[in-house]
Amino acid sequence: MIIHGFQSTDVERLADELHMPSLPEMMFGDNVIRIQHGSGFGIEFNATDALRCVNNYEGECLKWPVAKSGRKTDYKKTLLGESLKLKVVPTTDHIDTEKLKAREQIKFFEEVLLFEDELHDHGVSSLSVKIRVMPSSFFLLLRFFLRIDGVFIRMNYTRLYHEADKTYMLGEYTSGESKIANLMHVPPSLFTEPNEISQYLPIKEAVCEKLIFPERMDPNPADSQECTPVE
Repeated sequence: MIIHGFQSTDVERLADELHMPSLPEMMFGDNVIRIQHGSGFGIEFNATDALRCVNNYEGECLKWPVAKSGRKTDYKKTLLGESLKLKVVPTTDHIDTEKLKAREQIKFFEEVLLFEDELHDHGVSSLSVKIRVMPSSFFLLLRFFLRIDGVFIRMNYTRLYHEADKTYMLGEYTSGESKIANLMHVPPSLFTEPNEISQYLPIKEAVCEKLIFPERMDPNPADSQECTPVE
């Protein structure tokens, strides 16, 4: 098992805390993508909080994939801040994908793997996050991919978009899933390609949110904004 930044005692303690028989084979415990304002509020994505969203019995399902479980791993985000936090409210607004297609200089790009497990050669489970920052906006994509050979494929996405002149971020969470038996019209080679197979998975859940900045915050903090991958 590879767990970056974790000692063996940390592994045992975390597995016990999460009531899981074991953690993913490759868990990058110190890998984080964090977007944080100097006032303290913000959002981050990390492996430990993601595993906390796993149903207590999901761990058994992932390790023994012949168990046909419908339980979900539905990690979306981790909010940061104490006195100041983002306010999350439902919305009907969607991320404007046409703006993401516009030609604009990419000032910063990073992709971070949070965990991966080959499920004892019965499939794969992985969680990764990538972000790109442009002069006028940034876009973040969190992807959970689960394939249990001969059983089903599931993909969860969190998309986060912010325009520089707005006092909020737009978030979209979608979950798609299909039994392998319903994918007989799809070339099996695509089962191992998350970017390709996602279009064949019916959407089971879709949630749109607006993450509103606090009204009271330091307009000119010493460190006004942080957008940092920690590896």
